[in-house]
Amino acid sequence: MADQSVPMPIRHVLLALLTVAIWGFNFVVIKLSVEALPPILAAALRFFFAALPAVFFVRPPKAPWYLVVGFGLALGVALYAFLNLSIAWGMPAGLSSLVLQVQAFFTMGLAFLLLGERPSRFQVMGAVVAFGGIGVIALERVGETALVPLTMTLLAALSWGLANVLTRKAGKVNAVSFTVWGALAAPLPLLALSLLIEGPEAVGAALSDFGWSDAALIAFLAYPATLLGGGIWSWLLGQHPATVVAPFTLLVPITGVLSGHLILGEVITLPEIAGGALVILGLMVTLMRGKPPVVAVRLD
Repeated sequence: MADQSVPMPIRHVLLALLTVAIWGFNFVVIKLSVEALPPILAAALRFFFAALPAVFFVRPPKAPWYLVVGFGLALGVALYAFLNLSIAWGMPAGLSSLVLQVQAFFTMGLAFLLLGERPSRFQVMGAVVAFGGIGVIALERVGETALVPLTMTLLAALSWGLANVLTRKAGKVNAVSFTVWGALAAPLPLLALSLLIEGPEAVGAALSDFGWSDAALIAFLAYPATLLGGGIWSWLLGQHPATVVAPFTLLVPITGVLSGHLILGEVITLPEIAGGALVILGLMVTLMRGKPPVVAVRLD
């Protein structure tokens, strides 16, 4: 188990920030994809192209098969079935990126229960401050959505927390391999769910009308958002405790809300800006652990 007293190198911090920037923009692309395609089918196509043809060129990870499959089912099936449906049913992209960050709490709780990783008092304090900011934004925007989509987004957050812990449990495996082979577990269950919930006629019509704009949306979701972002994230979780890595996702709502405003025209209010500032402050507190922020401690 990694030593939680060792700070993250600056290059690891930058990789985490790149990942959360991609994932923030990812919510806008999800919104566009579920407007163009049945939402669960969009998730199935995302993970089909994330897995194929990559599995023919990437060796299976040196991890128990149940962790690889469990990761794929938690991240691919549960997270994106719930998330895509919630966005299709009315959750704004920016608000979705915000609510989903409850996964940091789920990750810390599950990591404590399943892995014995105890969060430090600074990690708990930072999470409280950051989620205070998330609460400010949520109170400003929660009236825009209904209870069912909001609940589904919270279930997606729980699924992400489980995927984080499974990744951590797998240890220092090849991150790209773990992500690619985990993605392989998702397309068939998602397709089955799509046929069951959305219907064969809707699935057939979407596939027959599939065009270049649909392909561009799925390509972004499959490659930068899933393979690149997921590969970096899996690698970071193999290098550091889940309670250290997971709080970086508290920055996803910042890029998510900004992307939603710039591309979809979603309005950013002063309370949302104030809440975003609290999120950043909470992340800084979380990373301190009794010392200056890690980016000021280790520069290699």
